[in-house]
Amino acid sequence: MRWQQQGPWRYAGAISSKSYSPHSMSKVILKTPAQLELMRNAGQLLAQVFAELDSFIRPGITTMQINDRAEAFIVDTLKARPASKGQYGFPYSLNTSVDHVVCHGIPKVDEVLKEGSIINVDITLEQGGYIADSSKMYSIGPISEDAQRLVDTTYDALWKGIEQVRPGATLGDIGHAIQAHAEAAGYSVVREYCGHGIGQQMHEGPEVLHFGARGMGMKLQPGMVFTIEPMINQGGRGTRTLKDGWTVITRDHCLSAQWEHTVAVTEDGVEVLTLREEER
Repeated sequence: MRWQQQGPWRYAGAISSKSYSPHSMSKVILKTPAQLELMRNAGQLLAQVFAELDSFIRPGITTMQINDRAEAFIVDTLKARPASKGQYGFPYSLNTSVDHVVCHGIPKVDEVLKEGSIINVDITLEQGGYIADSSKMYSIGPISEDAQRLVDTTYDALWKGIEQVRPGATLGDIGHAIQAHAEAAGYSVVREYCGHGIGQQMHEGPEVLHFGARGMGMKLQPGMVFTIEPMINQGGRGTRTLKDGWTVITRDHCLSAQWEHTVAVTEDGVEVLTLREEER
């Protein structure tokens, strides 16, 4: 993604502020039907990874155990590649962002999940030369009503954005729908990080902001594939990157939530390539 008015945008996903270059995103690449089929396959494999983790993520496990379980499933069972590992020097297969961590959280052997926490697990997978990218929120045991409301509102905001995707709509339509829903609930939208085009490369054009105005920005065309991945904060929208160069937290230490899907613009609307079984 890019940093508004203060520097380049920065992408959400496995990229650090240390490694970002404004030239790291290429032009928009429209996908052919054959390429979309490969991306659809990668997306459905990624959905299986989350299904594998659904019964595994619970109080008492570490975020590194989540990483290791997902990596083993991707490599050994799905015969695919964890696309985040090695990308921009990132050493792990996924990001784990707990409570007030906005994005890019690093799995740790000593980070034990505690009851009442929320965690975003952000995973990428490559199969057949094409990459899928998705993230999901998990509740660690019973959580507070306030935390549940944030998680649910963020999920709804993601789908408000997805519902705008169709030929002739604009990127601003997506951002506006997300921003309006989140702010109506009293939350703030993180602006430093955005969604992105995706395909053979992790980060392609276009940049997909999660705020904006209707009718503004690039018009959508069939064959475009990109992620929508709003990060919504319980408090203010300010963020701060820790000294590790990866982990982004809320400045006020309030909770943050994020959900993500990879979507394709079709001739008559949208297809969610990473749709999970429970969402069908």
